[in-house]
Amino acid sequence: MTNLDVNTLANAKAKGKRPYFFDDPAVERVLSITMAVATEVAVLRERMDTIERLMESGQPVTKAAIDAFKPDDNAARERQEWHAAYVARILRIVQQELQALENDALNVSSQDLADRQLAD
Repeated sequence: MTNLDVNTLANAKAKGKRPYFFDDPAVERVLSITMAVATEVAVLRERMDTIERLMESGQPVTKAAIDAFKPDDNAARERQEWHAAYVARILRIVQQELQALENDALNVSSQDLADRQLAD
């Protein structure tokens, strides 16, 4: 694949209307950028895991070996668990806000939390 092909694919627009989750377009853009960076970090994490596993098994660490690596069931499960925890950490604030909307007792301002800590 040439550089032009990669750029064309990276900038291709999906068919259909883009889903929006927030009212503010700026928030949507920041979320989109954040998730793109998070995806790249996840890919790097998997490649590092592959390198570590190749080294532990005494296999040569080459680009070809990394690209050809297929994790066993245990490694795949460990990776899946890491991904779930990673996404949960990234989206924690969104999850907390959704929970606060569902339960008023959780809907506490930072100032109120600080005041409670000082009172205790």
